[in-house]
Amino acid sequence: MDKLLLSKGYQLGETIGEGTYSKVKEAYSRNLQRKVAIKIIDRRTAPKDFIHKFLPRELQIVQVLDHQNIVKVHEVWESEDGRIGMVMELAEGGDILEHIRREGPLSELLARPLFRQLVNAIRYCHDRGIAHRDLKCENTLLDKSFNVKLADFGFATHFGGGAAELSQTFCGSTAYAAPEVLQGVPHQSSKSDVWSLGIVLYIVLCGHLPFDDSNIPKMLWLQQNGVAFPQQRQLSREVRDLVGRLLEPDCSLRPLISHVCSHPWLAEPQ
Repeated sequence: MDKLLLSKGYQLGETIGEGTYSKVKEAYSRNLQRKVAIKIIDRRTAPKDFIHKFLPRELQIVQVLDHQNIVKVHEVWESEDGRIGMVMELAEGGDILEHIRREGPLSELLARPLFRQLVNAIRYCHDRGIAHRDLKCENTLLDKSFNVKLADFGFATHFGGGAAELSQTFCGSTAYAAPEVLQGVPHQSSKSDVWSLGIVLYIVLCGHLPFDDSNIPKMLWLQQNGVAFPQQRQLSREVRDLVGRLLEPDCSLRPLISHVCSHPWLAEPQ
């Protein structure tokens, strides 16, 4: 693999992320004259469902996305031994969860432009019939200028209109999953993305999850009863309203991403 990377003009650096059957390494690209991230996926250790269903979909989706707040994929190739390399834009600021653990929750003033960028990235995807399905703080990366770079489209899927859009697949992380996803009922993946946005915004503002995910039945009960904010966080009425709308347990009442974009809190000047 190292020889192949060198032949393609990449000088490998340290590992910056690791999954069950993939790892992400930093590298320097001689062609691009800058640092990049290379996600290396090993077909030999990955389950068949991933190889035949999720991976081809991810590779197809990431190569057509072109948005300033989505990690850019420069190149995809496969080695003779069955490993796949995905050369991506490097988000040097790490992920938003790392930042919050290090610096604490963000003020509304700092949170607003970041969340606006994330919402814009999701609207771009939804406008093209793509649901992310794994939205979380760990996949919300930051560049060195503190701009959002949405990453990891491993569970992303295309959706159509009406009944054709309904999914029953459980994807993503339990803590960020909408009630309808946890319950395994047919659901709109786009609406589930909106719920996950609400979890991200709550964590950004409060520094912790809104619902304890250690007990799923209890978490489902808590989700139905609405979100509570810590008293020490003096949050505006507008942002509390937005979080409440995003974390609406009835997906038929939960807003579409186009309506989220026009919420008064996001519409405030930068």
